Formats: sequence, structure tokens, C-alpha cells
Amino acid sequence: MSKSYSDSVLVWSSEQGRICPGCGKPVASCICAKKGERPAGDGVVRVRRETKGRGGKTVTIVFGAPLDDAALKELAGELKRLCGTGGTVKEGVIEIQGDFCDHVIANLARRGFMVKRAGG
Repeated sequence: MSKSYSDSVLVWSSEQGRICPGCGKPVASCICAKKGERPAGDGVVRVRRETKGRGGKTVTIVFGAPLDDAALKELAGELKRLCGTGGTVKEGVIEIQGDFCDHVIANLARRGFMVKRAGG
């Protein structure tokens, strides 16, 4: 099935500049970021180990932290320094390179978070 002219999405306008393809508003006043807020969880931070889809590499995943994006990024930086490794924050989930579940759980518990190990 080919796309028709009516399926196209405006991405730039000479009057407004760059247009968000999600909401159709100028990027400066885009409301998509507000819609993308994380839902409130149950207050439990969960930590699990993953290797799927990562070429056999192990990653420690931390999710469910009741923090905003700036605080989550700061926490990720502190956890990376604690473990002496790299990592990132993607869509409200902290990824730490390597298997550091025990270190991360102990550190989060010391910070006052209710922490559970997820995934066996």
C-alpha cells in the first residue's frame, strides 16, 4: 500500500520554522514532551540484569525510580561512578554497563528508595 498525499506530515513551515511531526505545533511550543511524562509507579525501584539484544553484553537496568529527568540523570551519573563503568538514561530507565545489581541495590537502599530485584 503506497502513501497518498493526504498521509504526509508537515515538518517545516516558512512562517513557523520546524514543526513537530507528533503534535503539528512549532518545535518551540511542542506539547509532545508533556504527553511523554512517565506514569506514576508503585514507588518501588526495580533492578534487573539483561543481556538480550546486546550482543551478549550484560547491562544492569534500574527502572521505576520516582524522579524527574534531571534527578534521574544525576542518579545515573552517581551510580556509574560507584560502579566505575559507563551507562545511560533512556526513557526513564537507567542502564549501567556490566553486572552491578548488588552494588546498585545496596546504594539505592542507602538513599532511602524501596528497592527490589526483578527478573530472578
